[in-house]
Amino acid sequence: MPDKQPAGGYDSTSLNPSTEPTYTVRIKFHRATNVPISDFGSASSDPFIIAQLNTGRPTRHDYDPPLRFRSNTSHRTREPEFNASWVVAGITKSGFTLKVHLYDEDPGDHDDRLGKLEIETGPIREGWRLEEKEYKVHKTGANFRAYAFRSCMTIVHPKQELHARLAISIEVLGKTKEEVGKAYTVNNFWWVHYSPLIGRLAGTKAKVNGVEQYDFQANEMQLQGPVPNELYHRYVEFKTFVAGMFTGKGLRGKVLHNALHHQHERIYNFDRKTLYGELEGPGEAMTLQFLDMVHYDQGGRIFTYVITLDGMFRFTETGKEFGIDLLSKHTMHSDVNIYIAWSGEFLVRRLAHPSESADDPNQHTHPAEHVAGGPPDEGPPKDPRYYELIIDNDSGTYRPNADLIPVFKKFLNKNFPGLQVVVKSCTDDELTKIKDDQKKIKKEEGDHRVYGQGSQSSSISTSDAESLDQRAQDMDNEHTGKLEKVADALENPKDTVKGIIPGEKGKEERERAEDNDVE
Repeated sequence: MPDKQPAGGYDSTSLNPSTEPTYTVRIKFHRATNVPISDFGSASSDPFIIAQLNTGRPTRHDYDPPLRFRSNTSHRTREPEFNASWVVAGITKSGFTLKVHLYDEDPGDHDDRLGKLEIETGPIREGWRLEEKEYKVHKTGANFRAYAFRSCMTIVHPKQELHARLAISIEVLGKTKEEVGKAYTVNNFWWVHYSPLIGRLAGTKAKVNGVEQYDFQANEMQLQGPVPNELYHRYVEFKTFVAGMFTGKGLRGKVLHNALHHQHERIYNFDRKTLYGELEGPGEAMTLQFLDMVHYDQGGRIFTYVITLDGMFRFTETGKEFGIDLLSKHTMHSDVNIYIAWSGEFLVRRLAHPSESADDPNQHTHPAEHVAGGPPDEGPPKDPRYYELIIDNDSGTYRPNADLIPVFKKFLNKNFPGLQVVVKSCTDDELTKIKDDQKKIKKEEGDHRVYGQGSQSSSISTSDAESLDQRAQDMDNEHTGKLEKVADALENPKDTVKGIIPGEKGKEERERAEDNDVE
């Protein structure tokens, strides 16, 4: 009898298209006024918004993540001009509920809540629109400190407005062209993250504009929807504690869930060095932006990635030079989402010459063979036809179904025109050789590695790279004892609680731990 496979992985639950027309809607967040002071040093704030859209359409499972949008951050202002558009397709005529939270960006700590509002559109139709209107941002759940001073001022000056206001407009653009049984993000935007905090943890530094600083890059890129319905994968229960980790149930599950969520929050946190931009739609500009975010084929990089159900493409470079032992890289990228579209690793290689087909028998690629006209001899050519994306399903956390590779490839081809896309199964022997070749190039081109975005950062020397490796090893040795203690705590939560919480309170916590313990 074949071995029993762990639960999870590919989920074939279907979604049925709507029997009535659905609509594509553009939501525009124009500006906010009277934003509370969150930074008393500068008497201002760094506001941004996170919006969530609920359509009422049935989902495949209760755990499916909602549609969300994050605006850019406006720094040191109480009157931010966002001018951010979110285009969503697949909205039924019954309309939707829009929930908007206003935040103050705080890279060194948790972002502060500055209030929220909710809009219910009611029924919509072609030509329907909600003209630009200012909505009151209610302070319910907001950071106490941000509103404490404001409340005092309203007592002294009764005409002083207590609440912030957010200007929003909504417009139906027409009937949805591609109805797939769900609402999805249409418009394309991208941003690049620099996360100095992770650089400090890793001990990695790079010279940016001649200044040495801690640096680590994480990337998000919104791909154009819809993500094909077939690409629907749940986490795999390869260990007994995994279900608790994703659902946050049980003492051990809560510890792991919160740790992974915190890792995601820290790595994908905005700060003032974050680059943010918008693109109109799929095209060569989008492909070139992606190539710039992965530094074309410089440095022999391999990336770990996740694509969410709404087409958010998140990735960071994989490599021990960062010295970080993430609990689960793909789980961290997904923000501990139970369901995603696809995950694995990828790399980019330069082709010897532009080609209409990756199967060209005369074609060869760097790093399998040296190709002139690019790193380390000179800068990479800025033409997507010179590059191939080699991407796989190498993810033990979600284990994307290799039978769906053609569907996944078609989706990537739509989003990255001009780029040669090669999708491989993690069981492909050729893939192992490709990655081994890439690692060799990583060593050879070590003195040309770029840790920041290619257009803004200089290289890091071979001696620096060796130093990074040594620091990573030192960190491994330093934290081994701590990691072992964490592992013991996760394996024996009752004993941990017993050891750290004395008295009657400890007794209550121990009894609760016994009730919620995960096998």
